[in-house]
Amino acid sequence: MLRKIVAVLILVPLAIVLIAFAVANRQNVTVSFDPFNASAPAASLPLPLFALIIITLIIGVIVGGMAVRLGHGRWRRLARRLEREAGELRARLEALQEAAAEPSIVPREQNPPPRLRLRPPVR
Repeated sequence: MLRKIVAVLILVPLAIVLIAFAVANRQNVTVSFDPFNASAPAASLPLPLFALIIITLIIGVIVGGMAVRLGHGRWRRLARRLEREAGELRARLEALQEAAAEPSIVPREQNPPPRLRLRPPVR
């Protein structure tokens, strides 16, 4: 519940700021993909300024998320291996506990075996 309240307290003002930014920056800008001819680019795209900035932010978040995910690959592999080992150890422990709980099928001897009689050592 607290998480939802905090999310609302952050997302509502953020949405208001983004809407105000979009309304204030509606003029078109030309995005050029031709670094060699600035006056008449071969590949250009006219976009509203707010759309360009929002698209750039979204692409940055995606690229950053992918970089973090690739950087944590070693830790995810280690966690998977340790989870697998823990599962195997749990299964072995359960099998040992079940074996210990079952009654022993080996009968116990009623009388102990006779004692050995040894002669004293010779000097």
